[in-house]
Amino acid sequence: MGLFRRRWRGRGRLAVCGVAALVVIGTAVAWTLHRAEPAPTDGSDTVRVDRGEVVTAVATTGTLEPAQTRTLGFAADGTVTADNVRPGDQVKTGQVLAEIDATDAEERVADTQKSLDDAEEALQDAEEAADGGAGACPVSAPRTGQAVEVGMVVGRGAPPSVTPSASPSSQPSPSPTRSTRPPAGQPSASQPPRSGGGQAPGSGQVPGGQVPGGQVPGGGRGAECSGQRVGDPVLAAQQRVTSAEVALAEAEDRLAGTKIKAPVGGKVLTVAGAVGADVGTGGTFVTLADVAGMQVSADVPEAYAGRLKLGQGATVTLANRPDEEFAARVVRVDPVGAADGDLVRYGVVVAFETVPAELLVGQSTNVRVRTGEVAGVLRVPSTAVRGDGTVLVRTGAGDQVRAVEVGLRGDRYTEIKTGLVEGDEVVTAGVEGSPS
Repeated sequence: MGLFRRRWRGRGRLAVCGVAALVVIGTAVAWTLHRAEPAPTDGSDTVRVDRGEVVTAVATTGTLEPAQTRTLGFAADGTVTADNVRPGDQVKTGQVLAEIDATDAEERVADTQKSLDDAEEALQDAEEAADGGAGACPVSAPRTGQAVEVGMVVGRGAPPSVTPSASPSSQPSPSPTRSTRPPAGQPSASQPPRSGGGQAPGSGQVPGGQVPGGQVPGGGRGAECSGQRVGDPVLAAQQRVTSAEVALAEAEDRLAGTKIKAPVGGKVLTVAGAVGADVGTGGTFVTLADVAGMQVSADVPEAYAGRLKLGQGATVTLANRPDEEFAARVVRVDPVGAADGDLVRYGVVVAFETVPAELLVGQSTNVRVRTGEVAGVLRVPSTAVRGDGTVLVRTGAGDQVRAVEVGLRGDRYTEIKTGLVEGDEVVTAGVEGSPS
């Protein structure tokens, strides 16, 4: 009997311990489940209506590119004798980047210079001959009645009358009248002698006759001069000089083209050859970029392209400097779009207000172009304005729906023109970046 009681007491203690353990475990589970439940919430957030800036913007990505890129080559065929730069080198304006053998070009300049000297000498001789009057032919005739002086008596083609000159003459000039007729066989004062030699009657003044200057033999010389242009030898010599000048200029350009010089300061992007390589005219040997005018090239979908205009402000963020924003401005918007699958995109170029240092050509960027902005206006987060133009206002008596008149709808905020006052508390449904 005593043994039975001892066993029962042992089993009773075990049962009590088991029940106590179950109570403890149940309490722990209940406490754990209670802590895992979220705190009750109505699922909304509120902010106060304030005054500030409302901005609309178009955001896109782009790449850095030089404002100017020059492709440079030689203006003559030859073998490269000097290659002074490598990709990545910074060069100055006028610096020689590469050269080819200039022997042939130098010889051509010397030859064309000699040809020009000969042509100029021939032109000088022709002009001196023309100034001397030897063999010159008339170029024009004076008006009828105008006296001109000739050195020789002209032939049968001379004018029919002679007008005395005011200058003194060594021989008296006959003065025939209308009623006087000279004897037969005797030349009158109005007709020159038929002979080709001798001094002209009177003072040698012949109205309406040949142009002065030069000796004009009598007889067939006048026929020989007819149709010949005055100064033809001079004209031919001048043409020769002009041709020689053109040839010399071309030769000098070719000689200058044996060297590639930097037209602007910048960074060398590519070099196409090395010393000993054969190059030809017109090929690109060096590509040079003006990195001082670095800009961003981007594109936007057609839905936003209409908002972009020249001069709009922008901000640029570089991939390797995400915490910095650089001011920029739109300098070009492409008038023609390019197909990108089912979309059409329009190119836009943004230039830095101040170009940052140590930019890399082709580096990726984020661009945000401001397409509209107002300052000092009532605003609420854009998510607080419902599609029907109402705002949920929280008051002490509960939430109220109010109709509002909106102005500029920005990316983060929307301008409120009527319906709210500064300090009203509106429900935003937890919009990120709400004004504090």
